[in-house]
Amino acid sequence: MSKHARKSQKTKDGTENQDATKIKAKVYDRELATLHVELVKLQEWVRHQGVKVCLVFEGRDGAGKGGTIKAITERVSPRIFRVVALPAPTEREQSQMYIQRYMRHFPAAGEVVIFDRSWYNRAGVERVMGFCTEAQTERFLQMTPMVEQAMIDSGIILLKYWLEVSPEEQTRRLEARIEDGRKLWKLSPMDLKSYSRWYDYSRARDAMLAATDTDFAPWHVARSDDKKRARLNIIRHLLTQIPYEELPRERIALPKRQKPDGYREPDHPLKVIPELY
Repeated sequence: MSKHARKSQKTKDGTENQDATKIKAKVYDRELATLHVELVKLQEWVRHQGVKVCLVFEGRDGAGKGGTIKAITERVSPRIFRVVALPAPTEREQSQMYIQRYMRHFPAAGEVVIFDRSWYNRAGVERVMGFCTEAQTERFLQMTPMVEQAMIDSGIILLKYWLEVSPEEQTRRLEARIEDGRKLWKLSPMDLKSYSRWYDYSRARDAMLAATDTDFAPWHVARSDDKKRARLNIIRHLLTQIPYEELPRERIALPKRQKPDGYREPDHPLKVIPELY
């Protein structure tokens, strides 16, 4: 067990102190910096080898998908790590084969594509909120393993993550979105409707995992009540699932700057912004 593993601490009344089990900020920052170095190594290996990687993140509203994806991508190149978060389908897309609008975002050689919600919308929000029929959902659950097998046969490394949040923590996070002006954009009318349907979503999740948790494309579940701990665990796990190697590189040294050769700063006034901080 890691030296940073969770240690349950009890309060005087015997209940678990959740704050005491959460990873400390200094530990998180240090561990994340180390993992970011490894993600850069992975990036260079993917680019050099022409590897295709597809990461799928699913979970309830407030489970921490966006924060996890941000932690993965904040130190790598957006040209290689590409995030896909599709809006509701257009009328034209609704007439297409269901998987069609997702397939065009699948990775090419040298790309890591991250789906912030994915084709599994059909097994989750669409099923619970009545945007598709039960027959369409059942057909989706039947066909998806075959589609994912085809993805893997084409050379795509497919990793699927389900972030599991408790009802209490989900409530706390959604209430924080209401109260924090920086987070209001994260709370949609659909989120509010979905919030009341906890057990309908639980049944949909259970059916989805039972039908699509295969040997060749398994679901990896991360408990995410402690968001920082979940991010570290997920990044560490995905690094173990991809057989990357650190590529040799020459030592980098900055070249000498050229001489001024008569250059002078311009004498026209510059419109400098106010320095308020």
